[in-house]
Amino acid sequence: MTAPATGLVRRRLTVRGTVQGVGFRPYVHRLAAGLGLAGFVGNTGDGVIVEVEGPADGVDRFCAVLAEQPPPLATVTGIAGEDLPATGDRGPFTIRSTEQAAGRTQLPPDTATCADCLRELADPADRRHRHPFITCTHCGPRFTIATRMPYDRAATTMAGFPMCPSCAREYGDPADRRFHAQPVACPDCGPRLTLVPALGGLRPARDAGALATARALLAAGRIVAVKGVGGYHLACDATDERAVAALRDRKERGGKAFAVMCADVATAERIADLSAAERAALTSARRPIVLLRRRAAPDGLRLAGQVCPGSPHVGVMLPYTPVHTLLFGLPGDPPGPRALVMTSGNRSGEPIVTDDAEALDRLAGLADAWLAHDRPIASPCDDSLLRVRPDGTELVLRRSRGYVPRALRLPVPVPPVLAAGGDLKNVLCLGEGDHAWFGPHIGDMGELATLEAAERAERHLTRLTGVSPALVAADRHPGYHSTRRARHRASGLPDGSPRLVQHHHAHIASAMAEHGLDGTTPVIGVAFDGTGYGDDGTVWGGEILLADYRGYRRFAHLSPAPLPGGDAGVANPCRLALARLWAAGLEWDPDLPSLRACTEAELAVLRQQLDRQVACVPTSSMGRLFDAVSSLAGVCHRAGYEAQAAMELEAAATEARDADVVAYPFGLTRQREIDPAPMLRALLADRRRGTPAPVLAARFHRGVARAVAECCHRARAATGLATVALTGGVFANGLLEEECTALLAGDGFTVLRHGEVPPNDGGLALGQLMVAGTATHHGTATHHGTATHHGTATHHGTATHHGTE
Repeated sequence: MTAPATGLVRRRLTVRGTVQGVGFRPYVHRLAAGLGLAGFVGNTGDGVIVEVEGPADGVDRFCAVLAEQPPPLATVTGIAGEDLPATGDRGPFTIRSTEQAAGRTQLPPDTATCADCLRELADPADRRHRHPFITCTHCGPRFTIATRMPYDRAATTMAGFPMCPSCAREYGDPADRRFHAQPVACPDCGPRLTLVPALGGLRPARDAGALATARALLAAGRIVAVKGVGGYHLACDATDERAVAALRDRKERGGKAFAVMCADVATAERIADLSAAERAALTSARRPIVLLRRRAAPDGLRLAGQVCPGSPHVGVMLPYTPVHTLLFGLPGDPPGPRALVMTSGNRSGEPIVTDDAEALDRLAGLADAWLAHDRPIASPCDDSLLRVRPDGTELVLRRSRGYVPRALRLPVPVPPVLAAGGDLKNVLCLGEGDHAWFGPHIGDMGELATLEAAERAERHLTRLTGVSPALVAADRHPGYHSTRRARHRASGLPDGSPRLVQHHHAHIASAMAEHGLDGTTPVIGVAFDGTGYGDDGTVWGGEILLADYRGYRRFAHLSPAPLPGGDAGVANPCRLALARLWAAGLEWDPDLPSLRACTEAELAVLRQQLDRQVACVPTSSMGRLFDAVSSLAGVCHRAGYEAQAAMELEAAATEARDADVVAYPFGLTRQREIDPAPMLRALLADRRRGTPAPVLAARFHRGVARAVAECCHRARAATGLATVALTGGVFANGLLEEECTALLAGDGFTVLRHGEVPPNDGGLALGQLMVAGTATHHGTATHHGTATHHGTATHHGTATHHGTE
């Protein structure tokens, strides 16, 4: 599409991708004006449209720069161009108002306050000095204020804040950093802060007084509910033992770790060890919570013991809104805490609170005061969570703020699909064509408030993406709330019912899609998690499947054991341990830690359950095996929150990972059942010899990794497949993932690990979408046949492409 060398030419460009809300139009304006070109730029429902006219070489230069050097927050996925007759337009280049037309563009995620805004915030001479809502085209809220597309101020929750003359001038000046920045405001026209106390003797306050009072309350050991961009946090001084204990007690959080917001990187380095990659993740515009290794000797800043009890890690994030920055204080402010617990503003099991009136009601008894503001939140959006691997790559464990609604590129086009996700860590996913959009983290389904939150999340994401689902995908589990909701949602569509996808097949499909696999060649999928409904009606979770998007075959799996009490038994790893010994035909030694942890009444009921097989669903879950071994090693006998026993076992194993190279053996039966009995015998023998629990834990981790490697080796020998996908919540365990990856890559396998898509149920919906969307038949979207295409992967080692935009 190169123009003739002489004369005026005119070219129309349609730019698609994340090109609204990122300063794209002012960028185009400056680029065109700088090259002396005429024409216009405007938003449409399908992206950004540009018509540019001028000398041929100038137009060519404009097109090249636009494609190669977009604005910092923009992501260009495609530029379609066509030559038009020149009109003789001599300029100037203009920005047109938004066209209200059908189509689809992509909205950027919420972004942390940029360096320029932070400088203005701290500058006494700047008119936005200490303005809690300072923002520009390079930073601030986007997803959580957008109510529809195209993205203009009238389509955001800033619509109720008319701009003052000064802001309007900036908004209309193409040379200004705030040109067409939809959340732009100042102290004269923007949102206002308020502080509402629950404590007697305190008066409500506004603006600077609200911040000062909130900071003083935090310094005094109080708990403050702080309204952010995606919902409320409950905050307290992370170094105050009484305050943290009170928050844990009020929220009924058990032993689950709290996240900590540090005032700056220097503060984070006082409590945790940071690698260069962890520092980069921590300071990125996404500002996620990053799991960091706690410092053995904190540098003068010691977190309260109840922040993350029993964990060698602490989840740390940095301020990402002006309110956070001001809460920690600017130079000259009275001293306050430098590290705050920042946990979701909700009661246990409920979604994060976003509405102000609802916050006063639902957080009553939890907070001592509310620091609120009057800018509505269009969609809740919890903090994202990730860990950084030793090789510097990131593994997202909760994908929400900073990521949503950024699109993922699909390797295979799909019809308009809504995928409902699972019942734990619920996240929905919409897809159409070659793109998919995750919604924000919703949480565990079951409560009415969470189900309503899922419905609101679907409506909001549908409005922003323009996807009108023609079919619905859901988990095959008949008792899942998400599946029941999917049935209701699908009842009004042509199919009349959702396409049901087996849980572990969805996990594997999710990993395949993230890595850009088109499904023509199956993979060896290692799907380890806590629970998933199996084809035989039992609980699966230790699965090695040969799978593509069309179907799967169960190649190997962990030997099943009874799950006494069903879901209720999950909270009691000591019972799971004894059930595992029973299944392996091993005696219950009176000195077993697991036996001593049970009451006589418990043991009597447990023996009856096992002997009579009453309320004992068989499970092949690897997650439950980790729980059982955690108890057998004396690490954790009662779990107060999901995966507590497994996480504490990993922490113990990390302590002794270099103590030796011993790996406990697993058997593999003729039916390809991974038999833990040899491992259990070896572990019990070591325990009787007095081997420390961390060593037991490390040897168990190595044993599981070697069992995985052996099964994959046999699968390759039988099929020729050489690509392995590691997926499922158990692979949030960094030690296990590293051990498996090293063994498999060393044996010539291509290893697919999750990156931006979580390995746990937070990534499940993407796999459901791919399986349902690529199915060529109606009804259930999975089948149990053998994946027969035995192509061999073309490269070895760990694949690093994450298939995202």
